[in-house]
Amino acid sequence: MQRKLPMGIQSFSKLREENFLYVDKTEYIYKMVHSKVPFFLSRPRRFGKSLLLSTMKAYWEGQRELFKGLKIADLEADNPDAWKKYPTFYFDFNGQNYKECGALEKILAEYLCKWEEKYKIVNDSDSLSIRFREILRTAHKQSGLRCVVLVDEYDKPLLDVVEDRGLQEHNKDVFKGFFSTLKSFDEYIQFVFITGVTKFHKVSIFSDLNQLTDISLDEDFSAICGMTQKEILENFKPEISALAAKQGMAEEECIDALRMQYDGYHFHQNGIGIFNPASLLKAFFSKELGSYWFETGTPTFLLSKIRQSGFDIRKFTDRTIYANEAILKDYTGDSLDIVPLLYQTGYLTIADYDKRRDRYTLCFPNNEVTYGFLESLLKYYVPKATAGNGLDIFTLDDYIENGQLDNIRDVLAGLFASITYTKEADPFEHYFQSVIYMLFILLGKYTECERQSFSGRIDLKIQTEKYIYLFEFKRDDTADAALAQIDSKEYALPFVADSRKVLKIGVSFDSETRKLVGWKVAE
Repeated sequence: MQRKLPMGIQSFSKLREENFLYVDKTEYIYKMVHSKVPFFLSRPRRFGKSLLLSTMKAYWEGQRELFKGLKIADLEADNPDAWKKYPTFYFDFNGQNYKECGALEKILAEYLCKWEEKYKIVNDSDSLSIRFREILRTAHKQSGLRCVVLVDEYDKPLLDVVEDRGLQEHNKDVFKGFFSTLKSFDEYIQFVFITGVTKFHKVSIFSDLNQLTDISLDEDFSAICGMTQKEILENFKPEISALAAKQGMAEEECIDALRMQYDGYHFHQNGIGIFNPASLLKAFFSKELGSYWFETGTPTFLLSKIRQSGFDIRKFTDRTIYANEAILKDYTGDSLDIVPLLYQTGYLTIADYDKRRDRYTLCFPNNEVTYGFLESLLKYYVPKATAGNGLDIFTLDDYIENGQLDNIRDVLAGLFASITYTKEADPFEHYFQSVIYMLFILLGKYTECERQSFSGRIDLKIQTEKYIYLFEFKRDDTADAALAQIDSKEYALPFVADSRKVLKIGVSFDSETRKLVGWKVAE
């Protein structure tokens, strides 16, 4: 009988009452609630933030029976003040559409109406913040305890309208007015915890709170969401065995495959590797090592920002994306610097840290993100690249494996003819280098763009079982000139002892027509 995997379960009470599997994170909750300071946590979507908030809500509401057998039950065993029923106010901004002006105010008003009814408060104000203050004051008076405020995915109303600057600023102002209550009514507040994907710079929900503690890059909390390999081995041994059997793997081989596909997130330079929990659970359920994180797609605004910024796509895999802590923590929303947004949304993670220069190196966390993200980006640049029309990457793969040079030329020419360009007329060489890089990475080829040799840089090298392809690209020049550069720079010299056939290919593009116009091959 298959055990109950908590896929999509965001309610802690439902999870415990219906006997779903649970990876115990309550030790982190114990540490936070006894710190008695307001906290903020940023983590990518589908990483377990909502379940964490729900667990914390159950703790503050004194639902002791739900925590039986968990770490926090032992930690609180001798605490006479534990399991009191604090007035708890939980804001969940998930599952709503905020693309119309007034949508955020409507959601806030619905919460306030519910709590006013609970505490029998007669509303006589049009101000949301004044109403919230009265709720906090009344709840404190009636219970004799300070209030707990939990905010789940605060940034959803901001990310939904990221391409509508006016509405985004409006929603920021709504937050500024509403949550300023948390600062001015500090005497009524026991605990505050706010989560989101991003931390928007200059949003007063952060600047107005006294000593808001951001644990997003805190080593002690690096594993608060997601799962470590240790947790997986302790909690999902039967699921690993079943997946391995279905895939015809040994269990150790299966664990390695899971790690390559879903592990690799690091939220501190010394932090342990974290698996994406949503994808991992789906893999266990389906017994397939699929790409599940991208089922909802990559946000269009993110792809658009990458393209507008002229970001060098090759940096994603050559580990030359750098940032400091301030960049990773704050997203301004009005900057073309997409690095903090890519990190906070989970497309990049920490690969290394240079303490002397206070510099993080960022990269893709795993194969699921690498191939899913590049495929989304390639579709955005070249819609026909995955269309299955004979000019797609799958057809190209066959031609490359078989050394069918004329066919390779025709597919590349067709793909480049279908590239969609922005009105800003980004540099054409950036386009074709980026697109070619994405094409061959997605094909799983051993691909290097502008590979450094002792005599210069090769624009593109591809290795297969039988062939080594050396490409040189020229803009508004001839294919003969490109081929001549391969020879004059002796790019093929490192491969003279290789048994595979070396194919030198000169390619030229016309920047005005933006088409492939020249193709020359030599062995």
